Amino acid sequence: MNIIVTGATGFVGQHLVPLLLQQKHQVIAVARNEKRAKQFDWYEKVQFISHDIHYETLNLSSWGTPKILVHLAWSALPNYNSLHHLEDNLPGDQRFLRQMVEWGIEHVLVTGTCLEFGKQNGPLSPNMPTLPDNPYSIAKDTLRRWLLALQYEKKFVLQWVRLFYVYGPGQNPNSILSQLDRAIDNGESIFNMSGGEQLRDYLSVEEVVKYIVEMLNDPEKKGIFHCCSGKPISIRCLVEEHIEKRNASIELNLGYYPYLEHEAMKFWGSEK
Repeated sequence: MNIIVTGATGFVGQHLVPLLLQQKHQVIAVARNEKRAKQFDWYEKVQFISHDIHYETLNLSSWGTPKILVHLAWSALPNYNSLHHLEDNLPGDQRFLRQMVEWGIEHVLVTGTCLEFGKQNGPLSPNMPTLPDNPYSIAKDTLRRWLLALQYEKKFVLQWVRLFYVYGPGQNPNSILSQLDRAIDNGESIFNMSGGEQLRDYLSVEEVVKYIVEMLNDPEKKGIFHCCSGKPISIRCLVEEHIEKRNASIELNLGYYPYLEHEAMKFWGSEK
């Protein structure tokens, strides 16, 4: 299959593109920074297009005839409270995605977020009511609703894949495991963190991209899906397991940071 991937150089995209190539798909990789794209081994194996999907006029004739779009691109993260999500990302995505389906894209997979549920606790199932409560989650939730409405006007397969907490090579340097790795590598004796009692749902980026490819290979699956482990783990246990995996002896300074206000204390994904 010939597949467009936006956000190809992002955390998930940089792992998805080589897996698609491994499965013999043709990939049109879209990202703004071509210099960054050239750092990846897959750069020479894809049709790379340096493009800002929100602000540049699309020359669709150069994109061939793909029928599948994986839309990963989303800027201004991890600043969840930035109005950029509502004022730029949301309308920009709406214009881009409408143009794609009008051009002939038949299958659209978009990554959503567990934060669409706001501060709801407990297991989160795909069809539970959403309660977004910050600009980022409101924008994502609105985009999902808009895409569902667009299907009344245009016929296309929609797969909305909500991501929970993804970790692995290339993750945000400010994520807790990245910070922990830096502290260990720098020989620090103490790692400052919150109380660590939050329950979260973590999944490796390798598992996430496998799930996305499985969805792409099965267009009969339509609607909202959760890409999750379904197994809650406390942040403290996550950190302790990683320290053991690294065979490190760093000490945890629990309670140094307050708990984040934009997240519920205990939630995890459910596939049903």
